[in-house]
Parts: sequence; structure tokens; C-alpha cells
Amino acid sequence: MKKILGEQRRQMLLDKLKETTDPLKGGELASLAGVSRQVIVGDMTLLKAKGEPIIATSQGYLYMRETGDDDLYRVLACFHKPEDTQNELYVLVDAGATVKDVSIEHPVYGELTAGIHVSSRREVDMFMQRVRDTGASYLLELTGGLHLHTITAPNVAILEQAMNDMRAAGYLLDESE
Repeated sequence: MKKILGEQRRQMLLDKLKETTDPLKGGELASLAGVSRQVIVGDMTLLKAKGEPIIATSQGYLYMRETGDDDLYRVLACFHKPEDTQNELYVLVDAGATVKDVSIEHPVYGELTAGIHVSSRREVDMFMQRVRDTGASYLLELTGGLHLHTITAPNVAILEQAMNDMRAAGYLLDESE
């Protein structure tokens, strides 16, 4: 494969991301462009700096499209132990919601947010495997279990079901506390 240079490569990467709604792994993009994965990381940083809505998820890079008026979201205040993370994500995706991100309020850095972007048990399993493979810590470990999730769904009924299921599982922070 011939190496694609600079702006031409970044435009090709941007076009590839816009063509699909599935995440594209850095290694896959590197193979397409004939460069290393590290070059792709730099390209994504440059594209983001130019205002392109690209996010890195555990499944790969995504181009974030504008959400339509039909897309609904809620921010849930959650509390649990790190070992409950997989089950918490299962509860949300089993209700039909997409878990967009997780955020915490850090005492030094302020709000820290990380993209998750899982909509199925399979995607949750891939996310959890990535955490295990990298030895990464969960953001909730910095706050003793307290964190927020932004969830999205095509209708209010799914958002309500997700909230009710989270409450039943004991993961939704009690608003009376």
C-alpha cells in the first residue's frame, strides 16, 4: 500500500469516518492510509483541532453527526462499585438506551467526561474487554463510585424504562440524599 501524505490522508480519513456509523479502529485506518497507528492518532488530533466532531471510543473512531429532533437524552446520577460497571451498562442497553458517556466532578480538574458509546451487550462486552486488556481504571474510582451517564434513546418510554431499571438495580443515586 502506498503511503498517503498529509492533507490528502486526513481528508481520506474524514471521508471514511463520514461514510459509516460504525467505529473505525486506528489500526484499520492506518492500513488504509499506509501509515502507522500513531500517525492516525496525530491526524485525528489535527482534525479535531479544526473542529471536526470526531470522538475516540473503545471500539474506534466515530464521526458524531448532528442528532435529530427525535433523539432524546437524559443525564443519570449513578453510584456503584467498580465491579458493578458491566452489569450497570447491561441494565441500560437492555432497556434499549445507548450509553453515550460517563463523567465525574474531579476536585482538581473539574468535570472529566469520557465517551463510552455502547448500545448492546456485545458492545458492552467489547468495552469491558478493552478495560481489562489495558488495565485502565474507571472514572468512578476517582469519586468513590459517584458518576454521571448521558444516555440517549429514540423515545421517552425507553429513557423511563432505563431509569426505572437502574433504580431497581440500586445504581441510580437517590435524589433525596
